[in-house]
Amino acid sequence: MDAFVDLRLLPDPEFPATTLMNALFSKFHRGLVRFGEGNIGVSFPEVGDGARSLGTQLRLHGKADALQGFMDSNWMQGMRDHIHIGSPAPVPAGARHRIVRRVQAKSSPERLRRRLIARKGISDAEAHLAIPDSAAKTLALPFILLKSQSTGQQFPLFVEHLPVQDNAQAGVFSAYGLSTNGTIPWF
Repeated sequence: MDAFVDLRLLPDPEFPATTLMNALFSKFHRGLVRFGEGNIGVSFPEVGDGARSLGTQLRLHGKADALQGFMDSNWMQGMRDHIHIGSPAPVPAGARHRIVRRVQAKSSPERLRRRLIARKGISDAEAHLAIPDSAAKTLALPFILLKSQSTGQQFPLFVEHLPVQDNAQAGVFSAYGLSTNGTIPWF
C-alpha cells in the first residue's frame, strides 16, 4: 500500500457525525463490492483508545492505481456535499503499520441457544439453563451501524485497531476494507 485518500465529514446542522459516517461507510462498502474487494484497506485516524466513535475521518489505503480507479467509480454519489475529499497522496516515509479488523460479538443468547440445541440435541429449557439471557456480551469497541442488503436488518460493525507495529504485513481486505492479517500504513 503506497497511497491513501482522506475523506473528512463536514459539520452538518441536520445530521450528527455518527449518522454521516454510517452512511459514508455503507456507500464505501457497496462501492467495494462493485469494484472488487481485496486490495483497498480502511482506517479511522481519529479513533482513540476506549473511544466508542470512529471519528469524522475515513482514510482509504491501497496501491495508487487501485485507489484512483476506486475513487473514479462514483461510489460516493449522494455524499459529496457532506465530505471533504482529499487527493490521492503517497504514504509518508517512515509510516508505521497496524491491522484494522472487524470483531464480531457472540451477543445473541437466542442464537447461541439455537446452535446448542442443534449441536447437542437438548431441549429448549435445557438450552435456557445453559445459556441465560444474561450471557449477552457487548463489546467496548467503536462501531458503525450498517443495514444488511439481504435481510434489511441493522447491525453494528465493530472495528478494532490493533497495536501499531514497525513492519507491514501483506493480507487480503474484505468488502468492508478490513483485514485479519493485512496492515495499513498508520500515520
